[in-house]
Amino acid sequence: MDALHQMRTMSPPDDHPWAEPESRQSGTQAKLADAGHLRVALFSGNYNYVRDGANQALNRLVEYLLRRGVAVRVYSPTAEKPAFEPQGDLVSLPSMPALFGRSEYRMAWRIPAAVRADIAAFRPNLFHISVPLLLGPNALRLARSLNIPAIASMHTRFETYPRYYGIGFLEPVVLAMLRQFYRGCDAVVAPSESAAGIMRDQRLADEISIWTRGIDTSIFSPEQRSLDWRRSQGITDDEVVIGFLGRLVMEKGLSIVAETAARLRAMGVAHRMMVIGDGPARSWFTDRLEGAVFCGHLQGQALGRAVACADMLFNPSVTESFGNVTLEAMASGLPVVAAQSTGSASLVVDGKTGRLVEPGSVGGFAEALQLYAEDAVLRQSHGQAALEASRAYDWDSVNEAMVQAYLGLCQRMAE
Repeated sequence: MDALHQMRTMSPPDDHPWAEPESRQSGTQAKLADAGHLRVALFSGNYNYVRDGANQALNRLVEYLLRRGVAVRVYSPTAEKPAFEPQGDLVSLPSMPALFGRSEYRMAWRIPAAVRADIAAFRPNLFHISVPLLLGPNALRLARSLNIPAIASMHTRFETYPRYYGIGFLEPVVLAMLRQFYRGCDAVVAPSESAAGIMRDQRLADEISIWTRGIDTSIFSPEQRSLDWRRSQGITDDEVVIGFLGRLVMEKGLSIVAETAARLRAMGVAHRMMVIGDGPARSWFTDRLEGAVFCGHLQGQALGRAVACADMLFNPSVTESFGNVTLEAMASGLPVVAAQSTGSASLVVDGKTGRLVEPGSVGGFAEALQLYAEDAVLRQSHGQAALEASRAYDWDSVNEAMVQAYLGLCQRMAE
């Protein structure tokens, strides 16, 4: 008898919220009002083997859940040399390198018997699924077989990825797969209202809660700005620096950055591009950004210092659902020029804390960047407004919203 069959047939403990219909009406709701009764199985496609905004948010969430007394167990692909140490207990899932030249990411497609036995021993009363493709549907099927509610968190607009790798014809196929997954879950959370709006328009889900992101102000702050560091990078004191922050992969809008920089040079706008980050497209990017400063991958205080040493942030990406780099720049006192798309559109107030531009509009981006490059007073005014706006994003408050989403779902399912 395999582990999955055992899980289907074993008698749940008396205090398991999903044991029998009678127990759902007898004291369960009172128990679920306390986060300490939550037992969350979290499924991730990348929990810590490559550093990105989504997995850093998940690790911060798990750290907070553990402080709140929630039992959490994470199931994700792993690597021999992960980017950082994980928060909480991490169980490795079998995986293979991702396709389309993105071998640094790994794909898990199944939940083997040994892992299902581990899940059975953990006895979760909630599945949190943060990966919508391959692993996600399998985790959802397992949740259904166990009569355990499943909540999905949306992090990335995966349907946009094919267009960056010459297979744009697959976008409707990916969208259909996403729709089937999200609509099969009991609850869905998105990191921004703009992302939730896109999901509703795409009919991925109807009712969507918001689990936004926070900012670490001990790292991202205008006080981190250092003229000495700028000089060490060959940047003169009077140069206006346009910062780009993110993994160097095509879906971050690298071609738009390169084309916009070329347009600014043709317009005679004095500026210096500074790129913070690394990735498989670095050589492609360096060949196309004349005179740019490439800082490589940075983290912690070094990252905060580099961001604060820019004068504005340029974020043309349309794949993010929140826009962590946008918030990090705002907390560093920088105005942001970003695509009018999910994530940044919920953070940037156009004409007050930055500028929002039609996605892909090289001319529109160049015009917005020129305005800040040539008007120091406006740049500083909008940077200060961005700093003030960023102060609303406290990590504990942000993650408490997810705890309440968990409790709300469990209580709703118990009624």
